[in-house]
Amino acid sequence: MTSQSTLTKEGDLPGTPGQSPSPDGLKAGLKNRHLSMIAIGGVIGAGLFVGSSSGIAAAGPAILLSYALVGMLVVFVMRMLGEMAAASPNSGSFSAYADRALGRWAGFSIGWLYWFFWVVVLAVEATAGAEILEGWMPAVPQWGWALIVMVVLTATNLVSVSSYGEFEFWFAGIKVVAIGAFVIVGLLAVFGVLPGSDNPGAGLAHLTDAGGFMPNGAGAILAGVLLVVFSFMGSEIVTLAAGESENPRRAVTKATNSVIWRVGFFYLGSIFVVLTLLPWNDKSIEEKGSYVAALDSIGIANAGQIMNVIILTAVLSCLNSGLYTASRMAFSLGERGDAPKAFAKVNAKGVPTAAILASVVFGFVAVYFNYAYKDTVFLFLLNSSGAVALFVWLVICFTQLRMRGILLREAPTRLTVKMWLFPYLTWATAAMITFVLGYMVVDEANRQVALLSIAVAAVVVAIAVTREKFFPRPAAATVPAPRDEEVEPVSGV
Repeated sequence: MTSQSTLTKEGDLPGTPGQSPSPDGLKAGLKNRHLSMIAIGGVIGAGLFVGSSSGIAAAGPAILLSYALVGMLVVFVMRMLGEMAAASPNSGSFSAYADRALGRWAGFSIGWLYWFFWVVVLAVEATAGAEILEGWMPAVPQWGWALIVMVVLTATNLVSVSSYGEFEFWFAGIKVVAIGAFVIVGLLAVFGVLPGSDNPGAGLAHLTDAGGFMPNGAGAILAGVLLVVFSFMGSEIVTLAAGESENPRRAVTKATNSVIWRVGFFYLGSIFVVLTLLPWNDKSIEEKGSYVAALDSIGIANAGQIMNVIILTAVLSCLNSGLYTASRMAFSLGERGDAPKAFAKVNAKGVPTAAILASVVFGFVAVYFNYAYKDTVFLFLLNSSGAVALFVWLVICFTQLRMRGILLREAPTRLTVKMWLFPYLTWATAAMITFVLGYMVVDEANRQVALLSIAVAAVVVAIAVTREKFFPRPAAATVPAPRDEEVEPVSGV
Protein backbone atom coordinates (compact mmCIF):
# COMPACT_ATOMS: atom_id res chain seq x y z
CA MET A 1 0.00 0.00 0.00
CA THR A 2 1.35 3.45 -0.84
CA SER A 3 1.56 6.38 1.49
CA GLN A 4 -1.80 8.05 2.00
CA SER A 5 -3.32 6.14 -0.90
CA THR A 6 -6.45 5.34 1.08
CA LEU A 7 -8.03 8.72 1.61
CA THR A 8 -9.74 9.79 4.78
CA LYS A 9 -12.05 12.62 5.70
CA GLU A 10 -10.49 15.99 6.41
CA GLY A 11 -8.41 15.75 9.48
CA ASP A 12 -6.61 13.34 7.12
CA LEU A 13 -4.64 11.20 9.52
CA PRO A 14 -6.24 9.67 12.58
CA GLY A 15 -4.71 9.75 16.01
CA THR A 16 -2.58 12.17 17.95
CA PRO A 17 -1.50 15.24 15.98
CA GLY A 18 2.17 15.09 15.10
CA GLN A 19 2.49 11.38 15.76
CA SER A 20 -0.39 9.77 13.93
CA PRO A 21 0.47 6.80 11.76
CA SER A 22 -0.26 6.70 8.07
CA PRO A 23 -1.32 3.39 6.49
CA ASP A 24 2.30 2.58 5.58
CA GLY A 25 3.88 3.31 8.95
CA LEU A 26 5.16 6.83 8.29
CA LYS A 27 4.14 9.27 11.00
CA ALA A 28 2.62 12.72 10.71
CA GLY A 29 5.48 14.43 12.49
CA LEU A 30 5.57 17.59 10.37
CA LYS A 31 3.64 20.48 11.84
CA ASN A 32 1.84 23.14 9.86
CA ARG A 33 4.66 25.64 10.43
CA HIS A 34 7.17 23.09 9.10
CA LEU A 35 5.17 22.54 5.91
CA SER A 36 4.62 26.27 5.45
CA MET A 37 8.34 27.00 5.63
CA ILE A 38 9.25 24.01 3.46
CA ALA A 39 6.79 25.32 0.87
CA ILE A 40 8.16 28.87 1.00
CA GLY A 41 11.84 27.97 1.26
CA GLY A 42 11.74 25.01 -1.10
CA VAL A 43 11.69 27.25 -4.12
CA ILE A 44 14.83 29.12 -2.94
CA GLY A 45 17.84 26.99 -3.78
CA ALA A 46 21.52 27.83 -3.46
CA GLY A 47 21.49 28.20 -7.26
CA LEU A 48 19.63 31.49 -6.89
CA PHE A 49 22.54 32.99 -4.97
CA VAL A 50 25.37 31.35 -6.89
CA GLY A 51 24.08 31.03 -10.45
CA SER A 52 22.26 34.29 -11.06
CA SER A 53 25.39 36.21 -12.07
CA SER A 54 26.00 33.94 -15.09
CA GLY A 55 22.38 34.43 -16.19
CA ILE A 56 22.73 38.20 -15.94
CA ALA A 57 25.95 38.08 -17.97
CA ALA A 58 24.24 36.04 -20.69
CA ALA A 59 20.99 37.99 -21.10
CA GLY A 60 21.46 41.35 -19.36
CA PRO A 61 18.30 42.86 -17.86
CA ALA A 62 16.28 40.50 -20.10
CA ILE A 63 17.19 37.75 -17.62
CA LEU A 64 14.05 38.95 -15.83
CA LEU A 65 12.06 37.50 -18.72
CA SER A 66 13.99 34.23 -18.43
CA TYR A 67 13.12 34.00 -14.74
CA ALA A 68 9.51 34.95 -15.51
CA LEU A 69 9.19 32.23 -18.17
CA VAL A 70 10.64 29.52 -15.95
CA GLY A 71 8.65 30.81 -12.99
CA MET A 72 5.48 30.54 -15.06
CA LEU A 73 6.33 26.92 -15.91
CA VAL A 74 6.88 26.18 -12.22
CA VAL A 75 3.55 27.76 -11.30
CA PHE A 76 1.69 25.68 -13.90
CA VAL A 77 3.50 22.44 -12.99
CA MET A 78 2.88 23.00 -9.28
CA ARG A 79 -0.78 23.64 -10.01
CA MET A 80 -1.02 20.28 -11.81
CA LEU A 81 0.88 18.51 -9.05
CA GLY A 82 -1.24 20.26 -6.44
CA GLU A 83 -4.40 18.98 -8.10
CA MET A 84 -3.22 15.38 -7.75
CA ALA A 85 -1.55 15.75 -4.35
CA ALA A 86 -4.55 17.45 -2.74
CA ALA A 87 -6.73 14.58 -3.94
CA SER A 88 -4.31 11.89 -2.73
CA PRO A 89 -1.30 13.01 -0.62
CA ASN A 90 1.47 10.46 -1.14
CA SER A 91 5.11 10.12 -0.10
CA GLY A 92 5.92 9.15 -3.69
CA SER A 93 4.13 12.22 -5.10
CA PHE A 94 4.44 12.47 -8.90
CA SER A 95 6.13 9.05 -9.17
CA ALA A 96 3.16 7.33 -7.52
CA TYR A 97 0.70 9.33 -9.63
CA ALA A 98 2.60 8.45 -12.83
CA ASP A 99 2.49 4.80 -11.78
CA ARG A 100 -1.28 4.99 -11.42
CA ALA A 101 -2.00 7.09 -14.53
CA LEU A 102 0.68 6.10 -17.08
CA GLY A 103 1.82 2.69 -15.92
CA ARG A 104 4.39 1.05 -13.71
CA TRP A 105 7.21 1.84 -16.14
CA ALA A 106 6.57 5.59 -15.74
CA GLY A 107 6.47 5.55 -11.95
CA PHE A 108 9.59 3.38 -11.80
CA SER A 109 11.53 5.51 -14.28
CA ILE A 110 10.78 8.97 -12.95
CA GLY A 111 11.11 7.79 -9.34
CA TRP A 112 14.61 6.41 -9.81
CA LEU A 113 15.73 9.35 -11.98
CA TYR A 114 14.53 11.74 -9.30
CA TRP A 115 16.34 9.75 -6.60
CA PHE A 116 19.51 9.79 -8.75
CA PHE A 117 19.23 13.56 -9.18
CA TRP A 118 19.06 14.19 -5.44
CA VAL A 119 21.92 11.89 -4.42
CA VAL A 120 24.14 13.74 -6.92
CA VAL A 121 22.88 17.05 -5.50
CA LEU A 122 23.97 15.82 -2.04
CA ALA A 123 27.57 15.70 -3.29
CA VAL A 124 27.37 19.11 -4.98
CA GLU A 125 25.90 20.82 -1.93
CA ALA A 126 28.16 19.05 0.59
CA THR A 127 31.20 20.22 -1.38
CA ALA A 128 29.86 23.78 -1.67
CA GLY A 129 29.22 23.94 2.07
CA ALA A 130 32.64 22.45 2.83
CA GLU A 131 34.37 25.14 0.74
CA ILE A 132 32.74 27.90 2.79
CA LEU A 133 33.47 26.18 6.13
CA GLU A 134 37.11 25.50 5.17
CA GLY A 135 37.50 29.21 4.39
CA TRP A 136 36.42 30.03 7.94
CA MET A 137 38.24 27.15 9.68
CA PRO A 138 41.08 25.89 7.43
CA ALA A 139 42.41 23.55 10.14
CA VAL A 140 39.76 21.04 9.01
CA PRO A 141 40.27 19.89 5.39
CA GLN A 142 37.48 20.36 2.89
CA TRP A 143 36.69 16.63 2.69
CA GLY A 144 36.44 16.61 6.49
CA TRP A 145 33.81 19.36 6.47
CA ALA A 146 31.88 17.54 3.74
CA LEU A 147 31.89 14.40 5.89
CA ILE A 148 30.81 16.29 9.02
CA VAL A 149 27.94 18.03 7.23
CA MET A 150 26.68 14.79 5.68
CA VAL A 151 26.89 12.86 8.99
CA VAL A 152 25.07 15.55 10.98
CA LEU A 153 22.19 15.87 8.52
CA THR A 154 21.94 12.09 8.13
CA ALA A 155 21.60 11.80 11.92
CA THR A 156 18.94 14.50 11.86
CA ASN A 157 16.89 12.60 9.29
CA LEU A 158 17.33 9.30 11.14
CA VAL A 159 15.99 10.63 14.45
CA SER A 160 12.47 11.45 13.24
CA VAL A 161 10.64 13.33 10.52
CA SER A 162 9.93 16.11 13.02
CA SER A 163 13.68 16.68 13.51
CA TYR A 164 14.06 17.05 9.75
CA GLY A 165 11.13 19.48 9.79
CA GLU A 166 12.61 21.50 12.65
CA PHE A 167 16.00 21.85 11.00
CA GLU A 168 14.39 22.76 7.69
CA PHE A 169 12.10 25.28 9.40
CA TRP A 170 15.11 27.25 10.64
CA PHE A 171 17.28 26.77 7.53
CA ALA A 172 14.45 27.86 5.25
CA GLY A 173 13.48 30.65 7.66
CA ILE A 174 16.95 32.19 7.43
CA LYS A 175 16.83 32.05 3.62
CA VAL A 176 13.39 33.62 3.52
CA VAL A 177 14.27 36.42 5.95
CA ALA A 178 17.56 37.11 4.15
CA ILE A 179 15.98 37.38 0.69
CA GLY A 180 13.07 39.39 2.08
CA ALA A 181 15.46 41.85 3.74
CA PHE A 182 17.58 42.05 0.58
CA VAL A 183 14.57 42.91 -1.58
CA ILE A 184 13.19 45.52 0.84
CA VAL A 185 16.53 47.22 1.56
CA GLY A 186 17.45 47.06 -2.12
CA LEU A 187 14.20 48.66 -3.25
CA LEU A 188 14.67 51.47 -0.73
CA ALA A 189 18.10 52.10 -2.22
CA VAL A 190 16.79 51.89 -5.79
CA PHE A 191 14.25 54.63 -5.13
CA GLY A 192 16.69 56.77 -3.15
CA VAL A 193 15.10 56.51 0.29
CA LEU A 194 17.66 54.30 2.05
CA PRO A 195 19.58 56.38 4.61
CA GLY A 196 23.34 56.26 4.08
CA SER A 197 23.24 54.43 0.75
CA ASP A 198 26.49 54.63 -1.19
CA ASN A 199 24.73 54.11 -4.55
CA PRO A 200 23.47 57.46 -5.89
CA GLY A 201 23.25 56.03 -9.40
CA ALA A 202 20.74 53.32 -8.53
CA GLY A 203 17.44 53.39 -10.34
CA LEU A 204 15.25 51.99 -13.08
CA ALA A 205 17.57 53.54 -15.68
CA HIS A 206 19.98 50.64 -15.17
CA LEU A 207 17.48 48.38 -16.94
CA THR A 208 18.21 50.10 -20.25
CA ASP A 209 21.33 52.29 -19.92
CA ALA A 210 23.91 49.64 -20.89
CA GLY A 211 22.88 48.53 -24.34
CA GLY A 212 19.15 48.41 -23.80
CA PHE A 213 16.88 45.89 -22.05
CA MET A 214 18.02 43.11 -24.42
CA PRO A 215 21.69 43.95 -25.02
CA ASN A 216 22.49 40.46 -26.31
CA GLY A 217 19.33 40.04 -28.37
CA ALA A 218 16.07 38.20 -27.81
CA GLY A 219 17.75 34.83 -28.26
CA ALA A 220 19.68 35.41 -25.05
CA ILE A 221 16.42 35.04 -23.15
CA LEU A 222 16.36 31.34 -24.06
CA ALA A 223 20.01 31.00 -23.09
CA GLY A 224 19.04 32.56 -19.78
CA VAL A 225 16.21 30.04 -19.38
CA LEU A 226 18.72 27.18 -19.61
CA LEU A 227 20.92 28.83 -16.99
CA VAL A 228 18.17 29.47 -14.44
CA VAL A 229 15.74 26.57 -14.94
CA PHE A 230 17.55 24.19 -12.61
CA SER A 231 17.65 26.67 -9.73
CA PHE A 232 13.88 26.19 -9.40
CA MET A 233 14.10 22.46 -8.63
CA GLY A 234 12.76 21.76 -5.16
CA SER A 235 9.35 23.41 -5.20
CA GLU A 236 7.76 19.95 -5.49
CA ILE A 237 9.27 18.72 -2.19
CA VAL A 238 6.29 19.95 -0.20
CA THR A 239 4.04 17.44 -1.98
CA LEU A 240 6.26 14.57 -0.82
CA ALA A 241 6.47 15.93 2.73
CA ALA A 242 2.71 16.53 2.96
CA GLY A 243 2.09 12.81 3.49
CA GLU A 244 3.84 13.10 6.88
CA SER A 245 2.02 16.24 7.99
CA GLU A 246 -0.91 16.80 10.33
CA ASN A 247 -3.21 17.84 7.50
CA PRO A 248 -1.79 16.82 4.09
CA ARG A 249 -4.58 18.14 1.92
CA ARG A 250 -4.62 21.60 3.45
CA ALA A 251 -0.81 21.82 3.34
CA VAL A 252 -0.70 20.97 -0.37
CA THR A 253 -3.50 23.40 -1.17
CA LYS A 254 -1.78 26.29 0.62
CA ALA A 255 1.56 25.51 -1.03
CA THR A 256 -0.04 25.35 -4.48
CA ASN A 257 -1.90 28.61 -4.05
CA SER A 258 1.14 30.50 -2.75
CA VAL A 259 3.64 29.47 -5.44
CA ILE A 260 2.89 32.53 -7.62
CA TRP A 261 3.88 35.10 -5.01
CA ARG A 262 6.83 32.98 -3.85
CA VAL A 263 8.32 32.87 -7.35
CA GLY A 264 7.48 36.51 -7.99
CA PHE A 265 8.91 37.91 -4.76
CA PHE A 266 11.98 35.76 -4.15
CA TYR A 267 13.20 35.26 -7.70
CA LEU A 268 11.94 38.14 -9.81
CA GLY A 269 12.03 40.58 -6.89
CA SER A 270 15.63 39.88 -5.89
CA ILE A 271 16.97 39.80 -9.46
CA PHE A 272 15.12 43.06 -10.19
CA VAL A 273 16.90 44.65 -7.22
CA VAL A 274 20.33 43.53 -8.48
CA LEU A 275 19.65 44.87 -11.98
CA THR A 276 18.44 48.24 -10.75
CA LEU A 277 21.28 48.75 -8.26
CA LEU A 278 24.01 48.04 -10.81
CA PRO A 279 24.40 48.04 -14.60
CA TRP A 280 24.11 44.45 -15.81
CA ASN A 281 27.65 44.52 -17.23
CA ASP A 282 29.29 45.78 -14.02
CA LYS A 283 32.36 43.59 -13.53
CA SER A 284 31.69 43.16 -9.81
CA ILE A 285 28.58 41.05 -10.55
CA GLU A 286 30.67 38.25 -12.02
CA GLU A 287 33.69 38.78 -9.77
CA LYS A 288 31.85 38.87 -6.44
CA GLY A 289 28.47 37.36 -7.28
CA SER A 290 25.31 39.32 -8.02
CA TYR A 291 24.01 39.63 -4.44
CA VAL A 292 27.36 40.52 -2.87
CA ALA A 293 27.95 43.14 -5.58
CA ALA A 294 24.51 44.64 -4.97
CA LEU A 295 25.07 44.82 -1.20
CA ASP A 296 28.53 46.34 -1.70
CA SER A 297 27.05 48.99 -3.98
CA ILE A 298 24.89 50.40 -1.19
CA GLY A 299 27.63 50.26 1.45
CA ILE A 300 26.62 47.17 3.42
CA ALA A 301 29.72 46.24 5.45
CA ASN A 302 31.08 42.68 5.18
CA ALA A 303 28.63 41.87 2.41
CA GLY A 304 30.72 38.90 1.25
CA GLN A 305 30.72 37.22 4.65
CA ILE A 306 27.02 37.92 5.16
CA MET A 307 26.26 36.26 1.84
CA ASN A 308 28.52 33.31 2.69
CA VAL A 309 26.44 32.70 5.82
CA ILE A 310 23.24 32.85 3.78
CA ILE A 311 24.64 30.59 1.03
CA LEU A 312 25.82 28.09 3.66
CA THR A 313 22.32 28.08 5.12
CA ALA A 314 20.84 27.51 1.66
CA VAL A 315 23.33 24.67 1.06
CA LEU A 316 22.48 22.99 4.37
CA SER A 317 18.78 23.41 3.64
CA CYS A 318 19.22 21.82 0.22
CA LEU A 319 21.25 18.96 1.71
CA ASN A 320 18.67 18.37 4.44
CA SER A 321 15.75 18.38 2.02
CA GLY A 322 17.68 16.43 -0.62
CA LEU A 323 18.36 13.57 1.77
CA TYR A 324 14.76 13.59 2.98
CA THR A 325 13.40 13.68 -0.58
CA ALA A 326 15.67 10.93 -1.90
CA SER A 327 14.82 8.66 1.03
CA ARG A 328 11.07 9.16 0.69
CA MET A 329 11.20 8.47 -3.02
CA ALA A 330 13.19 5.29 -2.32
CA PHE A 331 10.62 4.41 0.35
CA SER A 332 7.75 4.84 -2.09
CA LEU A 333 9.54 2.76 -4.74
CA GLY A 334 10.08 0.04 -2.15
CA GLU A 335 6.37 0.06 -1.28
CA ARG A 336 5.45 -0.46 -4.91
CA GLY A 337 7.90 -3.31 -5.41
CA ASP A 338 10.22 -1.21 -7.57
CA ALA A 339 13.07 -1.08 -5.03
CA PRO A 340 14.33 -3.47 -2.31
CA LYS A 341 11.59 -4.31 0.21
CA ALA A 342 13.81 -3.07 3.03
CA PHE A 343 13.37 0.49 1.72
CA ALA A 344 9.66 0.32 2.62
CA LYS A 345 10.26 -0.65 6.26
CA VAL A 346 10.08 1.97 9.02
CA ASN A 347 11.33 1.90 12.59
CA ALA A 348 9.31 2.58 15.73
CA LYS A 349 9.43 6.33 15.04
CA GLY A 350 8.09 5.91 11.52
CA VAL A 351 11.48 6.61 9.88
CA PRO A 352 12.46 4.60 6.75
CA THR A 353 15.98 3.89 8.02
CA ALA A 354 17.13 1.67 5.14
CA ALA A 355 15.93 4.16 2.53
CA ILE A 356 17.81 7.00 4.27
CA LEU A 357 21.03 5.03 4.70
CA ALA A 358 20.97 3.77 1.10
CA SER A 359 20.51 7.32 -0.17
CA VAL A 360 23.28 8.76 1.97
CA VAL A 361 25.69 5.94 1.04
CA PHE A 362 25.30 6.82 -2.63
CA GLY A 363 25.64 10.47 -1.62
CA PHE A 364 28.98 9.69 0.07
CA VAL A 365 30.12 7.79 -3.03
CA ALA A 366 29.24 10.82 -5.15
CA VAL A 367 31.17 13.09 -2.75
CA TYR A 368 34.19 10.80 -3.13
CA PHE A 369 33.93 10.96 -6.92
CA ASN A 370 33.73 14.76 -6.68
CA TYR A 371 37.14 14.82 -4.98
CA ALA A 372 38.87 11.87 -6.70
CA TYR A 373 37.39 11.93 -10.23
CA LYS A 374 35.87 15.39 -10.55
CA ASP A 375 36.45 15.78 -14.30
CA THR A 376 35.51 12.24 -15.28
CA VAL A 377 33.13 10.12 -13.19
CA PHE A 378 31.57 12.97 -11.22
CA LEU A 379 31.21 15.14 -14.32
CA PHE A 380 29.34 12.26 -15.96
CA LEU A 381 27.03 11.92 -12.92
CA LEU A 382 26.42 15.66 -12.90
CA ASN A 383 25.69 15.93 -16.62
CA SER A 384 23.57 12.79 -16.79
CA SER A 385 21.27 14.08 -14.05
CA GLY A 386 21.19 17.66 -15.32
CA ALA A 387 17.89 17.53 -17.22
CA VAL A 388 15.96 15.45 -14.66
CA ALA A 389 14.05 18.54 -13.50
CA LEU A 390 12.59 18.92 -16.98
CA PHE A 391 11.77 15.19 -17.18
CA VAL A 392 9.92 15.43 -13.86
CA TRP A 393 7.89 18.43 -15.00
CA LEU A 394 7.05 16.75 -18.31
CA VAL A 395 5.89 13.56 -16.57
CA ILE A 396 3.74 15.64 -14.21
CA CYS A 397 2.03 17.20 -17.24
CA PHE A 398 1.19 13.87 -18.90
CA THR A 399 0.22 12.31 -15.59
CA GLN A 400 -2.22 15.10 -14.80
CA LEU A 401 -3.83 14.75 -18.23
CA ARG A 402 -4.71 11.14 -17.35
CA MET A 403 -5.31 11.59 -13.62
CA ARG A 404 -8.02 14.22 -14.13
CA GLY A 405 -10.20 11.61 -15.85
CA ILE A 406 -9.39 8.96 -13.24
CA LEU A 407 -10.30 11.29 -10.37
CA LEU A 408 -13.53 12.41 -12.05
CA ARG A 409 -14.58 8.77 -12.38
CA GLU A 410 -13.43 7.48 -9.01
CA ALA A 411 -13.27 10.41 -6.56
CA PRO A 412 -14.75 13.62 -8.00
CA THR A 413 -15.15 15.28 -4.60
CA ARG A 414 -11.37 15.10 -4.12
CA LEU A 415 -10.80 17.62 -6.94
CA THR A 416 -10.57 20.62 -4.66
CA VAL A 417 -7.60 22.11 -6.52
CA LYS A 418 -7.89 22.24 -10.31
CA MET A 419 -5.45 23.10 -13.07
CA TRP A 420 -6.49 26.24 -14.93
CA LEU A 421 -7.84 25.98 -18.50
CA PHE A 422 -7.56 22.19 -18.53
CA PRO A 423 -6.44 20.54 -20.79
CA TYR A 424 -5.17 23.38 -22.98
CA LEU A 425 -2.78 24.94 -20.48
CA THR A 426 -1.44 21.51 -19.52
CA TRP A 427 -0.64 20.74 -23.16
CA ALA A 428 0.89 24.20 -23.63
CA THR A 429 3.13 23.67 -20.58
CA ALA A 430 4.23 20.25 -21.86
CA ALA A 431 5.02 21.81 -25.24
CA MET A 432 7.11 24.55 -23.63
CA ILE A 433 9.09 22.04 -21.54
CA THR A 434 9.68 19.92 -24.65
CA PHE A 435 10.87 23.02 -26.49
CA VAL A 436 13.36 23.81 -23.69
CA LEU A 437 14.67 20.23 -23.85
CA GLY A 438 15.02 20.51 -27.62
CA TYR A 439 16.82 23.83 -27.29
CA MET A 440 19.26 22.21 -24.84
CA VAL A 441 20.11 19.63 -27.51
CA VAL A 442 20.93 22.26 -30.16
CA ASP A 443 22.67 24.64 -27.72
CA GLU A 444 26.38 23.83 -27.71
CA ALA A 445 26.87 24.68 -24.04
CA ASN A 446 24.05 22.38 -22.89
CA ARG A 447 24.10 19.65 -25.54
CA GLN A 448 26.18 17.19 -23.53
CA VAL A 449 23.96 17.56 -20.46
CA ALA A 450 20.82 17.04 -22.54
CA LEU A 451 22.11 14.04 -24.49
CA LEU A 452 23.60 12.28 -21.45
CA SER A 453 20.43 12.89 -19.42
CA ILE A 454 18.25 11.56 -22.25
CA ALA A 455 20.54 8.51 -22.64
CA VAL A 456 20.40 7.67 -18.93
CA ALA A 457 16.62 8.19 -18.91
CA ALA A 458 16.30 5.84 -21.90
CA VAL A 459 18.29 3.14 -20.08
CA VAL A 460 16.10 3.48 -16.97
CA VAL A 461 12.91 3.32 -19.04
CA ALA A 462 14.23 0.20 -20.83
CA ILE A 463 14.89 -1.44 -17.46
CA ALA A 464 11.40 -0.45 -16.30
CA VAL A 465 9.70 -1.89 -19.38
CA THR A 466 11.71 -5.11 -19.08
CA ARG A 467 10.81 -5.48 -15.40
CA GLU A 468 7.15 -4.86 -16.14
CA LYS A 469 7.15 -7.55 -18.81
CA PHE A 470 9.09 -10.29 -17.05
CA PHE A 471 8.54 -9.48 -13.36
CA PRO A 472 4.91 -8.39 -12.91
CA ARG A 473 4.15 -6.58 -9.71
CA PRO A 474 2.27 -8.45 -6.95
CA ALA A 475 -1.27 -7.20 -6.48
CA ALA A 476 -0.47 -6.10 -2.93
CA ALA A 477 2.11 -3.61 -4.21
CA THR A 478 -0.15 -1.83 -6.72
CA VAL A 479 -1.31 1.73 -6.22
CA PRO A 480 -4.93 1.62 -4.98
CA ALA A 481 -7.54 3.94 -6.42
CA PRO A 482 -8.54 6.95 -4.31
CA ARG A 483 -11.73 6.57 -2.31
CA ASP A 484 -14.50 9.08 -2.93
CA GLU A 485 -15.65 10.72 0.30
CA GLU A 486 -17.21 13.97 1.32
CA VAL A 487 -14.57 16.51 2.25
CA GLU A 488 -14.73 19.95 3.75
CA PRO A 489 -13.84 22.79 1.38
CA VAL A 490 -10.43 24.40 1.75
CA SER A 491 -10.48 28.16 1.51
CA GLY A 492 -8.36 29.97 -1.04
CA VAL A 493 -8.56 27.30 -3.74
